[in-house]
Amino acid sequence: MAGKTDFFKLRAEIPPLVYLAFSAGAFVLLGTGWAFFTYSGLVSPLFLPSPGDVLRSAVYLFKEAHFLYDIAVSTFRIMVGFFLAALVGVPLGILMGSLRIAEAFFEPVVGFIRYMPASAFIPLLILWVGIGDLQKILLIFIGTFFQLVLMVMDVAKNVPQELLDVSYTLGAKRWEVFRWVFLPASLPGILDTLRICCGWAWTYVIVAELVAAMSGVGYRIMTAQRLLQTPEIIVGILTIGVLGLVIDLLFKVLYRRLFAHWL
Repeated sequence: MAGKTDFFKLRAEIPPLVYLAFSAGAFVLLGTGWAFFTYSGLVSPLFLPSPGDVLRSAVYLFKEAHFLYDIAVSTFRIMVGFFLAALVGVPLGILMGSLRIAEAFFEPVVGFIRYMPASAFIPLLILWVGIGDLQKILLIFIGTFFQLVLMVMDVAKNVPQELLDVSYTLGAKRWEVFRWVFLPASLPGILDTLRICCGWAWTYVIVAELVAAMSGVGYRIMTAQRLLQTPEIIVGILTIGVLGLVIDLLFKVLYRRLFAHWL
């Protein structure tokens, strides 16, 4: 039938309302399962509190425990660490993806270090810079920088060679090809890479605030764990998820505004 949408055709577009309905439905299904297992008594509140218990803990944290301050502190640490990683990692990744000699020099070292767990650097970072915010920011930097560099390099390497060859054939010089062809062709993939890596940065908040922290969402989660306050743990985890989702949506909006002609 004409106009009928095939939802199971590979990469076929679907109506925005259908997309939104399925997205909301996934959260509704998850919440329904959570409510069923907790309110039915199948799972002990010690291991998984009910939605009502979590909501009451959230009200307490926001009204009486200065949780907004913890959110602001964690957001500051993560965004500074991520910004520094992007500030250095994006140019380095572009360099490695555009010049084979740069890839040969940097890629083995970057590839070697990226397999090291970021948490293993905590003792060294404490020794080098102490236990303040700088230690936590650098840990987030380490956790995201090396992955970011390699992903940006892959984006740059995937720019079609034919596109560059045509530019040279038309008389463009090396810098002009880089500035007007290579870089614009790489930017959409680089922004998408930044979106993914920013999500990774949020996953390091617990590790970053594990040692000698007195504020932050990670600190709040670890304190709740020591006191067996499971609802507060869930509030902290959900808060990180919501913050990450908001930033992810902001990246998607930015992508659509900057590269609407690519869509």
